[in-house]
Amino acid sequence: MPEWSFADRELMSRALELAARGLYTTEPNPRVGCVLVHGEQVVGEGWHVQAGEGHAEVNALAQAGERARGATAYVTLEPCSHFGKTPPCADALIKAGVSRVVAAMQDPNPQVAGNGLQRLRDAGIEVTCGLLEEQARELNPGFIKRMQQGLPWVRVKLAMSLDGRTAMASGESKWITGPAARADVQRLRARSGAVISGADSVLLDDSALTVRASELGLSADEAAAAVQRQPLRVLIDSLRRVPLEQRFFREAGPTLVISTSAEQAAESYQSIGSELLALPGDDGKVDLVTVLRNLAERGCNEVLVEAGAGLSGAFWRAGLVDELIVYMAPRLLGSQARPLMQLPFESMSEAMDIAVTDMRAIGQDWRITARPIFPS
Repeated sequence: MPEWSFADRELMSRALELAARGLYTTEPNPRVGCVLVHGEQVVGEGWHVQAGEGHAEVNALAQAGERARGATAYVTLEPCSHFGKTPPCADALIKAGVSRVVAAMQDPNPQVAGNGLQRLRDAGIEVTCGLLEEQARELNPGFIKRMQQGLPWVRVKLAMSLDGRTAMASGESKWITGPAARADVQRLRARSGAVISGADSVLLDDSALTVRASELGLSADEAAAAVQRQPLRVLIDSLRRVPLEQRFFREAGPTLVISTSAEQAAESYQSIGSELLALPGDDGKVDLVTVLRNLAERGCNEVLVEAGAGLSGAFWRAGLVDELIVYMAPRLLGSQARPLMQLPFESMSEAMDIAVTDMRAIGQDWRITARPIFPS
């Protein structure tokens, strides 16, 4: 393991801060930041803003100009070595004459991992990798999973009362949480490539599932950038119960309806700018694994599930949930209200363990972030 100095850690931390500026805009690409240092002076900084535009290294090099020669580059992801929409960043670093590259992590794509670093080494550049790798991975969980498994990172968002209920017996659930928590959910949507909901939720709540600039709680510039890329709104509607006049379809932005059959109906959805896809499973319901693979093929790195107890429970029971985000409101809904998820366990041996990774106050509510613990 290489030994890194305090300055190395500080500069990589800065690169991670820069990468996070692309939190809402880089999909389907990863969030990447780069800092160029000559001696003790930062001569260039950059981050990837959105697909098709300059990568972090190229943007930092443009700022540094001739001062990049002999500099050290701190980059949060291995510089790319292939031609895509832009030329290879490894070649740009070589051409600029940098003398050292410190990367937080290798490219997660097993077919190209290490190629960029090796190209730099072959050019005589000192290369080390692994500095603040855990933090770098946390910044791009969806990109990493999509590259390695062909699936997006799945977050299930739920809002519940203090007694663990998510909606009244009638299905009414607006609003359990306060405005700060709802703004936090808007930011979760904005960073996601797709938002998934079910027919019951869309019908009962008249959900639009869009990202709205006025509700993000971000600066004007950040909010404007975030809403330029609306996530794909995905409706799981096995029996096509949601009418085409529903608000879900009227709001601007791409929509995808997934059913068990698309016979003689696709044109109706196309006429309102939506897409209908049939992905039936063996149980007569929509095949959720195939749904996620389809979304990964579309370039979705992170998927947010905003659904009721039934669909949320189905994702959980299928082992498809990577992260659970629960907002707990300081109110009681009573014993007749609906539970958090439909998990029909009958004994303690069936109970599912989770690891709480974060808990914090969001306005008047609490946000609990947890991940499943799978049996070894």
